[in-house]
Amino acid sequence: MLDIFDVAEAGPDRFTGTSDGGARQVADGTQLLAQAIVATAKRFPGKSIRSARAVFTRAVDATIPVEFEVDVIHEGRSMASANVAVCQGGRRCAMVSVLADVPTEDLIRHSAPLPDVASPAESNVRDMPLIGREVRLVDVVDVNSPDEVGPPELYAWLKYDPIPDRDDLAKALLSHFTGHLSVATTMRAHAGIGASQAHQTVSTGVMTVTIGFHEPVAWDGWILYSHESTQVGAGMTYVRGQIHTETGELLASFTQEAIIRPIRSADSSIPSAKRL
Repeated sequence: MLDIFDVAEAGPDRFTGTSDGGARQVADGTQLLAQAIVATAKRFPGKSIRSARAVFTRAVDATIPVEFEVDVIHEGRSMASANVAVCQGGRRCAMVSVLADVPTEDLIRHSAPLPDVASPAESNVRDMPLIGREVRLVDVVDVNSPDEVGPPELYAWLKYDPIPDRDDLAKALLSHFTGHLSVATTMRAHAGIGASQAHQTVSTGVMTVTIGFHEPVAWDGWILYSHESTQVGAGMTYVRGQIHTETGELLASFTQEAIIRPIRSADSSIPSAKRL
């Protein structure tokens, strides 16, 4: 995935990349977010990416290259911002707004503490295949099962090998997992419905992801993704989360909006691996 995140320059303010959809033909939205972060970092050398907000509007075919068009809004000595259009086949599939800056020394500092949850050694191994990644879930065995009922929150420990040295790739890697458990977090509070039904009898999809990076973004060992679903209704869910190191440093905060709706009859004729 690090090679996929590292998009190639294709001209002034233009970059291209490929995808890895895994078992599905549709690329993860958070992959596109990660690639847009790297594209913007390459456009603003000497600055650090501080936040990004992606809105996903069309599914991206994982078998076809993706284009990233960086529209610079502002480029000053301290701050810079850009909108990144994610395109495929001449159509926009996502828009990502990115803020970059030159970090300064602390004037003041505080951050949210590490949640008091079970350690990685005490958590349940979860098979979410990706080369170089281990995932362990706190108090949950099968995150997709309709029988896993509890509060609308999920805690996941992740361990990556290697951890990128480049700041932009490290932030891309942190971004990649932010959308993976939002739907499961919301469904956990409702008996009889689970993420295993996604793309089968329930239409789900992450529509927006916003992430803010807290300097410095560096870690070693395990990191904890905390998810809390604060609202679901009218076909949409809202989830907020944080990413901590095992020693308690807050690396990033994020939010997600996703659809959770009955699958339409028109969609049921589409092979599930191709459904958004």
